[in-house]
Amino acid sequence: MSRITACLQNLKQQNKKALIPFITAGDPQLDASVVLMHTLAGNGADIIELGIPFSDPMADGPVIQLADERALENGVTTTHVLNMVKEFRQTNQETPIVLMGYLNPIEAYGYEQFA
Repeated sequence: MSRITACLQNLKQQNKKALIPFITAGDPQLDASVVLMHTLAGNGADIIELGIPFSDPMADGPVIQLADERALENGVTTTHVLNMVKEFRQTNQETPIVLMGYLNPIEAYGYEQFA
């Protein structure tokens, strides 16, 4: 069973809702993301949604657009995002992580390599 399924089933059994905060990887700083992920998990986040920065996030609102812009200015790449998840997993194997982003960076990274 996936971490997401287990988390949601557990919450359902307790008649609770999920707290799923979103952060853009690399915003406000590259080295802050993993710290933020641990802070969120330690303060009640059931699942963490981690945004992959994209240069043209037109389907998102201004807050995420600006966060993506700052992250890209910080040099964040898809490789960085995946490494952030890997680093987070070294000390937290329970909290589910959901990646949010556009197809373009994943396509550029390579579908097989991303999977």
